[in-house]
Amino acid sequence: MAAGDTKLSICSEALIMLGAAPLSSFADGTDEAQVADRLYGDVRDTLLMQYPYSWSVKKVKLARLVAAPINEWKYNFTLPGDILGNPKAVFNNGNVGARSVREFEIYSGGIFSDYEEIWIDYQFRPEPALFPPYFVRLLKTALASEFAEPITDQTTKAEYYHVKAYGAPSDNMRGGLVRVSINIDGADRPAQQIQEFPISDIRF
Repeated sequence: MAAGDTKLSICSEALIMLGAAPLSSFADGTDEAQVADRLYGDVRDTLLMQYPYSWSVKKVKLARLVAAPINEWKYNFTLPGDILGNPKAVFNNGNVGARSVREFEIYSGGIFSDYEEIWIDYQFRPEPALFPPYFVRLLKTALASEFAEPITDQTTKAEYYHVKAYGAPSDNMRGGLVRVSINIDGADRPAQQIQEFPISDIRF
C-alpha cells in the first residue's frame, strides 16, 4: 500500500471511530478531509517524538560542508532532512562500541564541531506503511481525539479518545495506548542505549 493510501486509511478509520463517513480522498472538499489532512502530520510527529521507537531511529554519518563555520568551530555538518527533533547521540567515529561525545553545537540545521567526522543516532519519520500495528492503533485513537471537536462538535468524544490514547492527566501523556506502545517496543529490543542531550548541554 502506498504511503498516501495508508495515511488515508488511518484517517478514515479515525473518522469512523467518531461515527463519520470514511474519506475517499483528501481532495474531496469535505470538512472531514480538510481537518484530517491538516491535523494528521502534527499528531503523527508528536507521537513519534514522545519516545524513540526502535523502528524510527537511524544511525548515519553526516556530510561535512566545505565552508567552515565563521568562528569557534572548525567544521560544519549537515543534519538529515528527515530528522525529528535533535540527535539522540553524537559520535566522532563509527567504530563498534564508540562512546558519544558532547563537544559540538547545533545551529540552524547543522552541527558545528572540531571533529573531522560525525555520526549521529536520530529519530526520523518512517513511511506510514512501516508503522507497526500497535502504533497504528495509537495514531488512530489520537487522531480521533483531535478530529472529534471540529468534526462532531462533541468535546466529550474528544476527551474520551484523548484519555484512551494518552491516559489520565496524572500520566503526563505517557499512559493509555502510548504506554502500551512503549512497552511493546521496549520488550522487543535490548536495554535502551540512546542518550538524550539536555537543553543545557546544547546551544542553538
